[in-house]
Amino acid sequence: MATHYRLTLAYDGTDFAGWQRQAAQRTVQGELERALSRLSGGVAVSAAGAGRTDAGVHALGQVASFQLPRRWSPDELRRALNGILPADVRAVDAQSVDAAFHARRSAISKLYRYELDMGDVQLPTRRRTAAGVPWALAAGPMRELAAGYLGRHDFAAVASTGSDATTTVREVIRSEVRIEEATLRYEVEADGFLRKMVRSLVGGLIEAGRGKRSAGDLLEVLRDGERRRWPAPAPPQGLTLVLVRYGAAGA
Repeated sequence: MATHYRLTLAYDGTDFAGWQRQAAQRTVQGELERALSRLSGGVAVSAAGAGRTDAGVHALGQVASFQLPRRWSPDELRRALNGILPADVRAVDAQSVDAAFHARRSAISKLYRYELDMGDVQLPTRRRTAAGVPWALAAGPMRELAAGYLGRHDFAAVASTGSDATTTVREVIRSEVRIEEATLRYEVEADGFLRKMVRSLVGGLIEAGRGKRSAGDLLEVLRDGERRRWPAPAPPQGLTLVLVRYGAAGA
């Protein structure tokens, strides 16, 4: 009898074409499914992901769900996968779950973090995990704009094309800007995200922090849903999927 599992993954997204399986492209989902197929004696295994991270985006807490034809203890499964998966992907936790659990549909919120180094020199050790800008950014306007993101809104202005989402309305429950030394750290949690939504929100923060646009002007664009008037998305390497939350049924 098949057993259902929930797996938490961490990965360096630099060398992946994103999470989602693609023909002739290296993806996290593709690598995971190949490893699971090996553990299943060559039987194809389909894994659902909580978030479809884009090319270059990282994860500390991506969640995948799948079923396997034989039963594994969670620790045994985690160790076996880490013996097969490439070095830039690791299974950090495994649990057996009810058949109703689905990594994406059962999630109640996702938390992302974006890191942006400020200044004319970015340390080479940071180039894979943080974006960089050659300017100092003002904290006040960025915090004002981040606060304006909170709540339930139509986020069409920060959605990129190519999404299969049926609605662009999302509820943001956390939106915080911190500046530590010369690094901007932005954390945002919502009940769901549109394609490139977080990177576009950060693009707005950068514009406000540079003084190019006021927070009020950008929030008006957000309310009007005019994508062409919104700043370009920030680069992918600064973005990390930190955590996916589930209710009691998905614990």
